[in-house]
Amino acid sequence: MVADPLGSRRESRERALSLLYEADAKGRSPGDVMAELPMPPEEFAADLVSGVGDNEAEASDLIRRFAKGWTLERMPMIDRTVLRMAIYELVHRPDVPTGAVISEAVELAKRYSTDDSGRFVNGMLSAIAAEVRPAPTP
Repeated sequence: MVADPLGSRRESRERALSLLYEADAKGRSPGDVMAELPMPPEEFAADLVSGVGDNEAEASDLIRRFAKGWTLERMPMIDRTVLRMAIYELVHRPDVPTGAVISEAVELAKRYSTDDSGRFVNGMLSAIAAEVRPAPTP
């Protein structure tokens, strides 16, 4: 039986979200939280966690630029974390299609955050993706 790559990536994103949320809640680096695990997470989850940790300033700058009427600190922690993960993928993982990054982030926001989070994350990431992954001109 062949493993479902979409399903395993979805699970990896959920695991990464959990670890990144823990790091943010405890005021610790994502790398430290991951280093304390009894077993390392799956490769894609580990890449997301370390990638977000290494590029947090870049993601936070993009969020601040595109969040109209919201400060980074006022956003729900889950929304901030989902946005940082998706921005890392958009900027540093060109192998992951833009649509997949955005739809997975929206699903995580809908599942784990507020009623309005899905729409908020979708709007933010659509605008950010237009800048960091512009559509090729014909």
